[in-house]
Amino acid sequence: MKTVTTKQAFSTLFGFLKVHKKLLAVMLVCELMISAVSVITPLFQSYAIDNFIGKNTLDGLTWFIVAYSVVVLLSSALQYVETRSGMNLEMFLLRDMRRATFNKLQTLSVAFFNVNSVGVLHARVMSDTEKIGGTVVWDGNHGIRNIVYVVGAVAVMFSLNALLALCVLTIVPLIVLTTVFFQRKLIRLNRKEREINAKLTAGFNEGITGAPTTKSLAIESKLDTSFYLNTREMKAKSLQLVHYRSLFYSIITFASSLALAAVLWYGGVITLEQLIGIGTLSVFMTYAQGLVAPVQWAIYAIADILGVKVNLERVTALLNTESDVKDTPEVIEKYGDGFNHKRENWEKIEGDVEFENVSFKYPDGEEYVLENFNLKVPRGTNVAIVGETGAGKSTLVNLLCRFYEPTLGRVLIDGRDVRERSVGWLHANIGYVLQSPHLFSGTVRENLLYGKADATEEELAAAIKSVNADKVIDKLENGLDSFVGEGGGTLSTGEKQLISFARAILADPALFILDEATSSIDTLTEKLVQDAVEKLMENRTSFIIAHRLSTVKTADIILVVDGGKIIERGTHSELLKQKGHYYNLYLKQFKEENEK
Repeated sequence: MKTVTTKQAFSTLFGFLKVHKKLLAVMLVCELMISAVSVITPLFQSYAIDNFIGKNTLDGLTWFIVAYSVVVLLSSALQYVETRSGMNLEMFLLRDMRRATFNKLQTLSVAFFNVNSVGVLHARVMSDTEKIGGTVVWDGNHGIRNIVYVVGAVAVMFSLNALLALCVLTIVPLIVLTTVFFQRKLIRLNRKEREINAKLTAGFNEGITGAPTTKSLAIESKLDTSFYLNTREMKAKSLQLVHYRSLFYSIITFASSLALAAVLWYGGVITLEQLIGIGTLSVFMTYAQGLVAPVQWAIYAIADILGVKVNLERVTALLNTESDVKDTPEVIEKYGDGFNHKRENWEKIEGDVEFENVSFKYPDGEEYVLENFNLKVPRGTNVAIVGETGAGKSTLVNLLCRFYEPTLGRVLIDGRDVRERSVGWLHANIGYVLQSPHLFSGTVRENLLYGKADATEEELAAAIKSVNADKVIDKLENGLDSFVGEGGGTLSTGEKQLISFARAILADPALFILDEATSSIDTLTEKLVQDAVEKLMENRTSFIIAHRLSTVKTADIILVVDGGKIIERGTHSELLKQKGHYYNLYLKQFKEENEK
């Protein structure tokens, strides 16, 4: 992801805020009014002392109580509206930013996910957006409240007595200097505490997810010692953090008390000289106490804003990332994008596939893994791609599926460049079963319906039976309505594979791709699935990436891959006669299987 400027980052933020400008305006107006009420409230105190207590009379008390009650009720109502508006704005911002970042991820190519870890992307979508939402809303509205309060309070104090106002303001530099000094310490300790907490969380996660490995290696004591050392370090840093926080608040309280004492002393002197009344002195004392929190907030808010700037830049960088596989505006206009398909314009795929002078190197690679590659696959042809582990068997399939774009040359389907039609159109016509099957959280039925959302019960049953997945589903307590857990965790790899087969078949794809899809299934089940797949591949163009050569004997053409390049091609019998790479692979596997 490319770095972004501060201007771009805040432009992104304003774009999200602009959508909710009415809500933002309500919150800001409420903040201004609450601040104004906070400024004038001490004046009621002054009036009561000077006119009721000082004069020892209750004349006019009723109207005073009514006026004060109205102000208190108004403040409470404004506080309710402001809090509700702020919480709504924060939730809306979180929703919009998370939806925007998540949707952006859906548009990016496989290459992007190869170089960006799940943890980093999860942080962008969840942690960064949460930090942005909280800081922008609450630091923003508290900032307005505190600024208006400080300006208003200072203005009122200077209007009452300039010298006493200056005396009150001596508290400000004390708070600023103390807060700046301790903030550096606290930020540094907070950072160290988070780093240790990350180590602690990682150790805990590994201890749980790796429990079978831990037991098989008998390393419980080693992990226990490591976890103990991390927790001890966490405790030490946490106690150090508590020490500095306690010291900080104690010094702030002491400094505030000294300033208040100075105000009380000087205010008492000029009160005795009758330059101000006791009520006015009480106003100064209230303002002096009220200035502590706003000044502290200002310093902390600066750190928060600087911190959230980094979060905002990261989110903006993700939102500005362009996929290296994307449709042209003309294609989107006709066929729709990934979220809004125009299926009425989608042509039917017949199944002719051609690689025309294709050269390809991965975005993060320097060497071509395919150079001037040409291959014509007539409709209904079964193509097998074989080779050693890591030989690059998936490259052709990745290009056909438009997970990557050719560096040079073209991939054609039915005589047309795949880039002339949308990625959505292509993917909707491909049935892809991976070596490591993935099921979504939910029920078996919900997972199958990803293949065809409007499938009938009869279609579901037929797809399930065609790959013998009924043998798995019938054993589940609630059948099709059984929950599979996160990632299909309640099922074995083979069981997940059968369900993923049924899901692909339900979609009735024009092109069929199996990426070592039977490698996780036992031999008996593999034979049953193989029979079903052969029937399904009749009259369909299909590509099978296989490690077991016994599964590709009947393929119309076999491509042998080594070092990311096609080194041999032909039928099973033709390749055996050549006594080349395929021949050696076949003999090696045949020998290994006989030795078992």
